[in-house]
Amino acid sequence: MNANFFAELKRRNVYKVAIAYAVVGWLVIQISSTVLPTFHAPEWVVQTLVVLVALGFPIALVLAWAFELTPEGIKHAEDVDPHKSIARKTGRKLAGLTLALAVIAAGLLTYQLTRSKAPAAAQSTPAAAVTAPERSIAVLPFDNLSHDPENAYFSEGVQDEILTRLAKITDLKVISRTSTQRFKSVPGDLRQIAQQLGVTNILEGSVQKSNDQVRVNVQLINAATDAHLWAETYDRRLTDIFTVESEIAKSVADVLQAKLTGSAQHVLVSRPTENPEAHQLYLKGRYFWNKRSTANLKKAIEYFQQAIEKDSGYALAYAGLADAHALLPQYARTAPKENLPQAIAAARKAVELDDTLAEGNTALGNALAADLQFAEASSAFQKAIALNPNYATAHQWYGETLAAEARLDEAVGELERARELDPLSVVINSVLGERLGAVRRYDEAIEQLHKTIEMDPPFYLPHWFLGQVFEEKGDLANAIIEFQRAGELDPDPNVVGSLSYAYAIAGRREDARKVLEHLTKLSSERYISPYNLALVHLGLGEKEEALQLLEKSYHDRDPGIAQIRTDKKLDPLRGDPRFQKLVERVFSAKPE
Repeated sequence: MNANFFAELKRRNVYKVAIAYAVVGWLVIQISSTVLPTFHAPEWVVQTLVVLVALGFPIALVLAWAFELTPEGIKHAEDVDPHKSIARKTGRKLAGLTLALAVIAAGLLTYQLTRSKAPAAAQSTPAAAVTAPERSIAVLPFDNLSHDPENAYFSEGVQDEILTRLAKITDLKVISRTSTQRFKSVPGDLRQIAQQLGVTNILEGSVQKSNDQVRVNVQLINAATDAHLWAETYDRRLTDIFTVESEIAKSVADVLQAKLTGSAQHVLVSRPTENPEAHQLYLKGRYFWNKRSTANLKKAIEYFQQAIEKDSGYALAYAGLADAHALLPQYARTAPKENLPQAIAAARKAVELDDTLAEGNTALGNALAADLQFAEASSAFQKAIALNPNYATAHQWYGETLAAEARLDEAVGELERARELDPLSVVINSVLGERLGAVRRYDEAIEQLHKTIEMDPPFYLPHWFLGQVFEEKGDLANAIIEFQRAGELDPDPNVVGSLSYAYAIAGRREDARKVLEHLTKLSSERYISPYNLALVHLGLGEKEEALQLLEKSYHDRDPGIAQIRTDKKLDPLRGDPRFQKLVERVFSAKPE
């Protein structure tokens, strides 16, 4: 009887249906697990599909046993005359179909295995000369799916806060926001983006905000293999946004098998404020702070102050306020000393409220360095970097402070680390090139600055710094060309001052004098760096005027005065007791 039963199973093609179903089911699961995350489908959709495929297997076998395909259509197997049955012919077709599907499945499996070996192959290609760490990630800008474009600040803020939480996991390398913002539109080639950023993994997503509801879609992708490692959709109330950000960061850390220290676990679950309105205002402040113009920095200050009014214990809002006050003079062309007291007070308040914030300690270090309190600034930067080793801004500003203290090689090291964490930041790349020139690594400096110019041709800063490197190298002709190019891109008085100095030491005294007169007249209308004016006078051999302007630079807290110990242009003054006394005052670590 058993033999007859198995023979009947074979005759009714139950075995072949089982094999065909298994092949089709495997294909469906593999394709859906790859395609669905692309459309931000929740993870439960794929899980449900797997369950349905499994449940369908016994049903398919029962249907294969109970029914048979005939020329007249589908009939119960018991109603079909065995002599008229076409089950064998159907079986041959089913076997052919199964074979074809098996070939497709084998091809898909081979493709996946080949793709998984792609990183090893990529190591031998020039584009991937440096292998990205497995535990490295870039958080690309989240799409704003809200109907109101004004909510762009919120999607950017969520992306930035997730990035910040991940950055505080020391076992991860996390790329800074400045570099990832270059890929704000929907990226086409994730592998190429990952290579540019020096990472293995990409986190992308979208945010939709409507009244007090928010939806966040995220997916984690291994850019080297194009494998979707994890995806999820969160539908929550606006008051739960910190919890969503924490869950996303924790899930990413788990998938990448990153070790979480006690401090990192604390950061992942932290809630910077319990006031949703304060949080919204803070995100708006950071949104405008990132836009870096006089008007936008003033808007940022207003939003940070409003956030503090809503929550006086909001440490991040104080850190943002300090950053905005510290940067404003550079864009508003005002004396730095006017905003320094506010910057220092806000930064100290941020650290007082929460001394575990890298942002607060970095803001404090920056404000103190601007006030020439270099030793205390260095301590703040060191603490910030210990709290968040992935904070590129802390490395950059610490590098600039080290340069002021004449610790030039250490400065280059910090700036190289900043570039590694923020590889597409034209500011960091420019400053690194300028510092390489300061340690007389001229060829490296020139190459670095040419690469930076290629990254953003209309940006004036690398041209200005390239002119300085040529000048230090003794190539005044090329220095003047680069200063002129920089001035054409942005008539920054500092650039114009560099051009005037170059004219002076190149023997073009009339040209230098003409530019100096223009800058002196302009200084009655807006703030012009007295430090740069001092250099021009020194280039013309006018030491008394130079000394007077350097004194003003010190009292104004003009950023240039921080270079007084290392700037070779000041060498003609180094034997003068008045100059030596000024140097001592600059580095006395005593605020005025």
